[in-house]
Amino acid sequence: MIDRHSPIPFYQQLAERLKEQIDRGEIGVGTRLPSENRLCQEYGLSRATVRQAFRALESDDYVDRIKNRGVFAKQPTEQTGWVIQNTQGFLENALTHQNRAVTTRVLEAGIVTLPDFVCDALSQPRYTQGHRLVRLRLLDDTPALYSKNFSPPALIPIITAAHDVLSGTASFSSLMSSSGYRVAGARRVVRARGAPAEIAAQLDIVEGAPVLYVQSTSWNKRQERFDLYETWVRSDVVPLEVNVDSID
Repeated sequence: MIDRHSPIPFYQQLAERLKEQIDRGEIGVGTRLPSENRLCQEYGLSRATVRQAFRALESDDYVDRIKNRGVFAKQPTEQTGWVIQNTQGFLENALTHQNRAVTTRVLEAGIVTLPDFVCDALSQPRYTQGHRLVRLRLLDDTPALYSKNFSPPALIPIITAAHDVLSGTASFSSLMSSSGYRVAGARRVVRARGAPAEIAAQLDIVEGAPVLYVQSTSWNKRQERFDLYETWVRSDVVPLEVNVDSID
């Protein structure tokens, strides 16, 4: 049941299996999930991995944890925004948690001299050549996000060969994960800004209209910084969501 050769972490695979069982009604709403010991034995996983899967289910609103009683299945509430504290990109997040049509327009893709602030964030020397990917994301045909991804030189061959990503039909985040650059951590900063003329035109709003600006730097488990993105978000179309979980 667990693919030991998959790049997808074991806890995530287990969480997806349990979600499927809840969605199909095999684990009924209000029913207590199998114990940690039982899941450890059934799937050949450590207790820490099972607990991490439970935390992922709780974060995605699939379970309620009741102290001294256990973990119980629930019907997840519909999410309407972009949950920015998880490792998914906007596309995966929208397709997983929302029933809305997502369209990507690639506006620019190519090798550039990385801006100084990007070089600093990615631990690269000044004037380094890297890759820039500029995209417009639409929800139900309404412009929602304008984003720029900057990548270090080591990733140029990977990105330039990814024709589905460059055509807007596949996920950049999934490409990174499958290429050995799975997000192990990130620093994300959110600010309110007035939309510059170029971005306002793409988002179909007036220049200076308020938008949410998100800047994120991601690194993998080897502590290699491999992606910096800037995103301007129309929060009237797609609000940013942050889930707060308690840790016992």
